[in-house]
Amino acid sequence: MARSAINRPRSVPVLLAVTVGLVVTTAVPAHAASDVIVLPGATSAEGITRGEGDTFYAGDLFAGDIFRGDLEEQTAELFIDAPDGRWAVGMFADLRHDLLFVAGGFTGQAYVYDIDSGATVASYQFTPPSPADAATPTTVINDVTVTDDGAWFTDSRRGVLFFVPIDDDGEPGDFRTLELEGPAADTSGTFNLNGIAPTRHGETLIVAHSALGRLYTVDPETGESAEIAGVSVPMVDGIVARGPHLWAVQNSNRVTELELNEDRTAGSVVEVITDAAFGTPTTAIRFDGHLAVVNAHFETGLPPTADQYEVVLVDD
Repeated sequence: MARSAINRPRSVPVLLAVTVGLVVTTAVPAHAASDVIVLPGATSAEGITRGEGDTFYAGDLFAGDIFRGDLEEQTAELFIDAPDGRWAVGMFADLRHDLLFVAGGFTGQAYVYDIDSGATVASYQFTPPSPADAATPTTVINDVTVTDDGAWFTDSRRGVLFFVPIDDDGEPGDFRTLELEGPAADTSGTFNLNGIAPTRHGETLIVAHSALGRLYTVDPETGESAEIAGVSVPMVDGIVARGPHLWAVQNSNRVTELELNEDRTAGSVVEVITDAAFGTPTTAIRFDGHLAVVNAHFETGLPPTADQYEVVLVDD
C-alpha cells in the first residue's frame, strides 16, 4: 500500500542528502550480482531481522509496513499493513517472547508487534516527532537490538539510548532514557548514532556512528562509551555482531567484515564485501554463512524512486 507520499515529512531530504551525495560519487569494485529477494509492492526499504528458521522480516521505511519472507525459498509477502503515519526503520525479532520491535524514525516512536499475528502489542513515544517543516530533524529513532533484559533503540539526533524492558511474562514495560557519555554522545553530524548490537549476553552494547564512521562500545548501566580503535567505516549504517566478528553495512555499497579483540577495544578489517546488486545497502542479517542485505536505493533520489526494493544474498 503506497501511503508514504502522504506521510513522509518534508525534512527527509535534509537528513539523508549527505548520505546520498556520497553514495553517488563513491566507486566500489563489485562482485557478480547475487540472488535477490524482492519485497513485493514496497515503496521503500531499510530494516531487516531474522525470524525462526529461514524466516526474515523487512520493512517499508516510509510506509511502515512489514514484510515476512523465506531466505531458503527466496520469497517475501506483506505481513503487517501498518497504520498511517508509522515508519519502519531498524527492527529486531525477539524470538523468546514472539515480539517484533521496530524503530519509528522521524516520528520519535517505536512499535512492538506480535510476531505471529502482526497485531500491535505496544507503541512508545520516546521524543516529540520531528516537525515536518524543520530544517534539520529533531529525532530519528533509527535502530534496535534486544538483550536478555529488553530492547535498546538509537536516536541519530540525540546522544542517548532508549530502553524498553521485557518482563518474565514477555510483556514490554515503560521505557527509560540512558544518557551517553564519551565519544558516542557526539551529535555534531546530521546523522549520528545508527546501528546497534550487543556483545554476548548484552554486558556491552556496540553502536555505529554514521557521521564519524566509527564504532563505539557502550556500558548499558552507566552510558559510558569508548571508541573501538583501528576501525574506520565511513557511512556506516546497520551492524551485525557474532562472536569476535562484526559486519558493518555502509551506504557506499559495501559491507566491511571486522574482527574485534576480546575486550572489544580494537578491531581490524577481515574483508570488504561488494556486489553488483547492492543499491545503497542499509543493514543486514546472517544465515548459514550468508548475509541478507537490504537495498534502500537512496541513490535514486529522495524519496527513492526505484522500481523495486529487495534483499541481496551474499556470502559473508
